[in-house]
Formats: sequence, C-alpha cells, structure tokens
Amino acid sequence: MTAFIAAFVVGARRLLGLRIGTVRSLLAGLVSFAGLAVFSLLMQRPEQHGVLTGVQFGCTLVVTTGFLAVLEVLAPSGTVGWPLDWVRAVRSRIARTRRYSQIASIVMRHGLRPYLTGRPHRGRGGATLARPLRLALEQGGATFVKLGQVLSTRQDLLPPEFVRELGRLHHQVPPEPWPAVCESLGRELGVPVEEAFARFDRVPIAAASIAQVHTARTHSGQEVVVKVRRPGIEELVRRDLEIIRRLAKALERRTRWARTIGARELAEGFAESVHEELDFRVEAANLAAAAGARARRASVIRVPAVHTELSGERVLVLERLSGGPVGTAPKLLGMTHEERMRFARELLAEMFEQLMTDGLFHADPHPGNVLLLDDGGVGLVDFGSVCRIDAGVRSGLRAFLLALHAGDAAALCDALLIIVTRPDEVDEQQLERALGRFLSRHFAVGGTPNVEVFGDLFRLVSRHGLAVPPEVAAVFRALGTLEGTLMAVVPGFSLVDEARRLVDDRLSRRGVASAISSGAHPVSLAELASVWELIRRMPRRLERVTSALEQGRLGVGVRLFANARDRQYIRSLVHEVLLTFIAATGGVMSAVLLSIRGGPVVVPGIPFFQLLGYHLLVVAGALGLRVLFLISRGSSD
Repeated sequence: MTAFIAAFVVGARRLLGLRIGTVRSLLAGLVSFAGLAVFSLLMQRPEQHGVLTGVQFGCTLVVTTGFLAVLEVLAPSGTVGWPLDWVRAVRSRIARTRRYSQIASIVMRHGLRPYLTGRPHRGRGGATLARPLRLALEQGGATFVKLGQVLSTRQDLLPPEFVRELGRLHHQVPPEPWPAVCESLGRELGVPVEEAFARFDRVPIAAASIAQVHTARTHSGQEVVVKVRRPGIEELVRRDLEIIRRLAKALERRTRWARTIGARELAEGFAESVHEELDFRVEAANLAAAAGARARRASVIRVPAVHTELSGERVLVLERLSGGPVGTAPKLLGMTHEERMRFARELLAEMFEQLMTDGLFHADPHPGNVLLLDDGGVGLVDFGSVCRIDAGVRSGLRAFLLALHAGDAAALCDALLIIVTRPDEVDEQQLERALGRFLSRHFAVGGTPNVEVFGDLFRLVSRHGLAVPPEVAAVFRALGTLEGTLMAVVPGFSLVDEARRLVDDRLSRRGVASAISSGAHPVSLAELASVWELIRRMPRRLERVTSALEQGRLGVGVRLFANARDRQYIRSLVHEVLLTFIAATGGVMSAVLLSIRGGPVVVPGIPFFQLLGYHLLVVAGALGLRVLFLISRGSSD
C-alpha cells in the first residue's frame, strides 16, 4: 500500500512538473490513501475478491494531481513554511500592523493624510507642507529620518522649500546599553570581549541610528575603533523599509506627484542603500577598494585599515587614526590661512580623484567624517555610504565639469545627455538655449558661483523631461556636503572656483592649455574633451563593426515613426479611417434593418428591427459628422 501511495505522489508531481517538499508530499499521500480507499469501495465488485482495477488507480492519480494543482494555485511552493514559520509570520504581521497604526497616527496628527490619498487641501502650498512633513519624518524614527535626509539631497525632484526644511533633519540616538552590546559582540566574535581585546571602552564615542562606535586596543597594542550594529535594528529597519515600499506603491497608484518623482524607484534605491549600511562587510570592501586606489595614486589622504580577523557582518574593527574631526579639532584653530587652504585643496583633489578616476566616491564627506590628523594630514572615515559610478558616467562628468569651466552651452548639453536618463523625445535646441541662459546667469565674469548652482541646473533639466539617475544625484549631494566641510575649514571657500583652478593646473601639467592657446582657431576645453572621448571609443566601435561584418551579423536598426509628430499623424489618420469605416458600416446596417418587414414588435406599431435601424442611422450620422469635422479642421490647419 505504501508503495502505491508513493507512486501516486511521484506520478502527480511528474505530471505537474513540480518540486514539492516533505509537508506537501505527506498531504498528497494522505489524499491518495483516502482516494484509493473511496474508489475501492465504490468500484469493488464481489467477483474481484479485493483486486484493485486500473480505473481505481487512474481515478486516485487524477484526484492526487488535482489536489496538488489546487494547492499550488492557492499556496505556491515556498510561500508556506513550517508551523514555526507561520508563528513568526503572524508575529511579524502583528508588529507591522502595529507600526502601520503608529505611522498612520503620525500622518493624521500633522495633516498629511489628504496628500497620501490624492486629495490635497486647496490653498495649502509647499511652504506650509514642508514643515509638517519634516516633523512627521522625525517622529517616524531612524529609518524615516534617513529617508528625509536622502530626499533633502534630491534638488532635481523636490521644490526648494522642501529641500531646505528636510535638510534640517537631525536624529539624536541614545547609545545602546552595554549588556546588549557586549552580548552581540560576543556572538559575532565567537569569544568574550575581554578575550578578543586587551582593552575595550564601554562608553561609545559616537551613536547613530544603525550602529555605535567604541574605542579599544588589540592584544598587539594597536589602538582601534569598533563599530557595532545595534542589536535588533535589522528587524526594525526591515519592517520600516517594507512599509516605505508599500507606501510608495500606493502613492504612485493614487497621486500624480508620486508618479512624477518616481516614488517606487526612490524607495527601492533607498532600501538598497540602507541594506548595504546594515552589512559591515560592504563597508570593509569599500575601504579595501579605497585603500587600493589610494596606493596606486600615491595619495596623501589616509583611510583606516580594516582588521579583517575581528570584523564581520555586525562588527567592524578599524585602525584608529590619530586626530579629530575638522568640525571640532582644536588643532584647526592654530593653523594659518595658508595651511587651511592647503588642507582644503588636498581634500578637494582627493575627492575629485575618487570621482573621476576611481569610480568609488565617498558619498557623505561631512565634517565628522573628515579628520585633521595630528601630523597635519587628512583622514577619511565611514565608508558605509559610497557612490559607485561606471566609466561612461565618469566620462560624462568630466565633460560636464570642463563645459562648466569653459562656459560652453553646447558641450554642457552634450555632457548632460550622457549622465542623465534621456527620454525618447528631447528638444536639444531648447535645452541648449536654457543652459546658455543658465551659464550667463551663474558663471558671468566677476560672479562667485557655489555648489547650489548644481541644484538649479538639475531643476532646469527636469523641466525638460530629463531624469537624473540616483548615482548622479548622489555625486552632487556629496559635492554639496563637501563644500560645507571645506567652508568649515576655510570660511568663504568656493568649491566651484577651486575646482576650475584644479582643472587648469592639471591641463597645464599635461601641456594641453598651451596647445589649445597656440592654435589658429582656439578650441574650448569641453570641445577637446568631447573629441578625446570620441577618439577613445573609436577603436572599440570599429572592432565591433568589423567583427560583425566578418561574421555576417552586421545589421542596421531603423525605428519607424521615431518622431512624436509622425506618430501623432499616423494615429489621427488611423482614427479617421476607423471612424469612416464604422460610420459607413452603421449606415449600411441601418438601411438593411429598415428594409426588413415584420419581425418582433417592441410596442404596438413599432417593430424591433426598424427601431434598431433608426438608432444605427443616428449613430452613423453622428460619426459621419465627426469625420467631416476632423477633415475640415485638418485642412484649415
């Protein structure tokens, strides 16, 4: 009997092409046993003496297959786990529901509910909405505060009043009690804290929403800092991120403003960055990559070394750099203006090398993450938030900065179309004119542009239907943060002016500036960069074309009706043809129906076919008039 039941289960699984687990196999076996017993009683004849027939086997197999099919439709494989998983899922749902109620009460308290349902109050502008939104995010907790901080950097998406208000978000988090931190450290290290370190300071030197930082000393005598993830923070962040994702989907369905800014894409990008910050192994890899790039360039900027033998997913042990943050370093007060300028220029040069050469850029260079070392050097810490950009975007950013430097609107337009997401249709001529006005307004002779011009620039391109990718927005957010840090070192420091000077110095060292100025026809730096990028890409493109030609794979792709006006013309033509066809068909059918005598009668004296024919005649006449109107309007245009 057991062999028969196993055969039924395996046969049903093969028929459906499924891979099922132990629980489903046991359930299918019970159904097979019950089905076999029922069919044996129903189909058993006295003369068979207990011998099972092929019909009974077939019916049992059909029942088993149907049971598995229905179960797979109602609860697909992998969605239902063991009873312990059910209990955990119920607890998680209860916790999420409780969190939903908390967030809903915060939203109601600050009057934001109409904006989430797509029915905002009339007369309430952005200036009055920005402050309640900031207060609601602050009360929402660490994850929502971090979301607001990220949104405050998206000057291409949000109005200036929202950017200013969200930029005031700060979240002071009390440190985690030492017993919980000690237990978490012991689990991650595999040994008690006293055995892993020669000294460990229980009072943290910094506490953030995700982690806190302690100082310690290894058994080899090295001073280190230990970054510990807060116990239980992963479940809280995961729940909040799930709520943010669901809220973004609902907002895109209900509101136009959420669809305009791409709320779902923003939520997914934010969730991905937060997940990376939760895993300290990502930060360790970022530090290793930054140290390798620094060694290749012989940079004077120092980054802490990672003690990999003591680090893991929840704990990160780093070399302790001797110095203090530039915002609070006493040594900064004793530096002359020339020393401060040297410090600021070294930091700016390092950041531009990371941006233009390495492709791994520190995304949060605020004064707390930039150290003034005891020997006068510069140190960078906290690589949990970095920006990665590929070679194509780096090339576009180089051309972008050179175009700004040269004041070339045409080159600036070309560079922007490389680094932003380009739609199918864009009026390049109008965009170039707008960029020319932008350059004349912000980069006129005698002006002192600052990093805020980038926000104005990306608000300009967003009005032309161009979308700024998250990594590019992160770059300009980091540049804005960097300028604030540099101004803390040197009051009045202009990042844009110093960046232009940095470009001039590098071009002078390479002899490019003299080559440009000595020509009969002066060439702008941006034009030279564009030509260089074209020359650099030419060999690879030629190799691809010749290889495809040699293998017989060379083809030409042509997009029919790529222009929006062409598509509109074809659409209107088809529309008119269809209306004409429907009107003519309705007229013919009405004539046929009116010619029919007899048939059912709706009311005395009104046959059904004639009633229907007259209605069709009216519809055909209305459609015919519509076609004539469209044709006459088109001819007058």
